[in-house]
Order: sequence, then structure tokens, then C-alpha cells
Amino acid sequence: MSQQDTLQRFLIEDSSVRGELVHLDNTWRTVLEKRHYPTPVRNTLGQFMAAASLLSATLKFQGSLIMQIRGDGPISLLVVECTSGGALRATAKWKGEPETEDLSELFGNGQLVITIDPRLGKERYQGIVELNASTVAKALEDYLMQSEQLATRLWLASDQHQASGMLLQKLPQETDEEETDDWNRAIHLAETLTRDELLMVPPNEIIRRLYHEETIRLFASEPMSFSCSCSRERVIRALRVMGPDELDSLIRERGNVSVDCEFCNEHYEFDAVDVEQIFASVDQIEAPSTHQ
Repeated sequence: MSQQDTLQRFLIEDSSVRGELVHLDNTWRTVLEKRHYPTPVRNTLGQFMAAASLLSATLKFQGSLIMQIRGDGPISLLVVECTSGGALRATAKWKGEPETEDLSELFGNGQLVITIDPRLGKERYQGIVELNASTVAKALEDYLMQSEQLATRLWLASDQHQASGMLLQKLPQETDEEETDDWNRAIHLAETLTRDELLMVPPNEIIRRLYHEETIRLFASEPMSFSCSCSRERVIRALRVMGPDELDSLIRERGNVSVDCEFCNEHYEFDAVDVEQIFASVDQIEAPSTHQ
């Protein structure tokens, strides 16, 4: 059975440890087809994409997990979105040709922002922490400990072909001693995992190699895929916020209004007639009804 573009959850029986492994192949390559990224930007984005998959799977929700870093370094913005259905999209903005993969150097003074959007009109949750770590894994481990008080370890890797990751998380146990022993043993074994193994070996095989002496409960694997939620209707809603005066000014200056999706490069174009129809439809909806 192919284990490409899948997320595999597992539990070490009679212990305080649960885990997940994700392997993104076509999903990751689809992101790379949309835009050329310098190697440090590409690898950082891939690691964030794998991490978003792993963190999303730890949550019980319907909606989206959005992870982003904003900074004043070579990378000014990095965004990854993962839905509860396993749909991913990602993008980054940068300047120049970054030469390091050190997170603090790539982003400078940065903030890590994680947003959980349950949709359906429900309230969003957002956590923000200062970016102080040098790796994606350490930044997210620190975030989870600060915001959720969850001991979590992450192993992440990406190249031009795939992005992969493993997560271990400590669960509450009856005694602290039992909890600590289970956790330390699981971490010790996971530390033997190499970057090449994480990238090239299927998730189930990694679990078997690392924990062959343990009793493992495997859950059904979950498919992952690239999907962008942009649409002409969403763009129209954003244009309405700008207002007719600003759009009319753009029409006079450029002849049309053009919008490109940062995630999938889809191009949307609106001429003077389109803009007029956008606001005419709003007027029709908002016009009060009259009764004889």
C-alpha cells in the first residue's frame, strides 16, 4: 500500500505517548510548482507544512489550522493552512537569496501566530509568541509548551521532492514516574531517526523500526492533499471591502483590477463592467423593500 501523502497516527500501548507521522509528496510538489523558492525558504516552508499537518491532527475540530510567521528578516511572511479534512496550502514572501536555515536569522524579529478557525460562525482562537528558536521544530515545541502546557517533540525535514515529519506528545498518566519513563524511552528511540529516513522511509516502516519492541496501536491512515480555497466569489467579497471609489480609481489607472492568489497563482481580473456589477448586486441586497 502506498504511504505517499498520508498522515499516520499511532499510540504506544500502556504508555503515556501518542505519535503521528506525515509524508507529503505530490502535495508538497504541487506547492513548489506554483513558485520558485530559494532552498532555505523552500525547506523552511516544507517543514512548516509537515508541522501544520501534524498539529492539525492533534485537534478535534472542523475548520482550519493556520500557522504563520511574520518578521523583518529575509523572509517577511510564511503561511501554511491545513484543514481538518487534510487539505493543505502554503506560501512565503522573501527578499534576496537567503543563505541560512536558522529561523531567527531568516525572520529576524518575528512572531509565530497559530490560528484555529472552526468556521460556521464560531469564534476563532489565536495564539501569538515571540520567535526565539533557531529551528521550526523547536519554535513549535516552545509554543505548545507555553500555550497548551503539552510536552511535544517534533522531527521535521523537507527537500525538493517531499516534506515529512514526526510528532510525539506526552499524555497524562497515573503516576509521574511512569509517565516520565515512557516519555524518555520514546524520545530516546526517536532521536535515532535520521533526516534521510524521515524523508525516504514510509511512516509505517519508521514506526516499526523505532518501536519494534513496543506494542503499537495504528489508526487508519488519513490522506493529505493540496487544495486552495480561493474563488472568484471570495475575491469579490474582498473587493467590496475596498469600496467603489478605490476600485474605480484602479480601473481609470490600469484599465482593470487584477488579483493573483498568493497560494495557487490563480489569476482573477475585473473590468469596469465587472466592478459596476459587484456593487450593483450589493445595492440590490441592501435596498429596503416597499409595500403598497
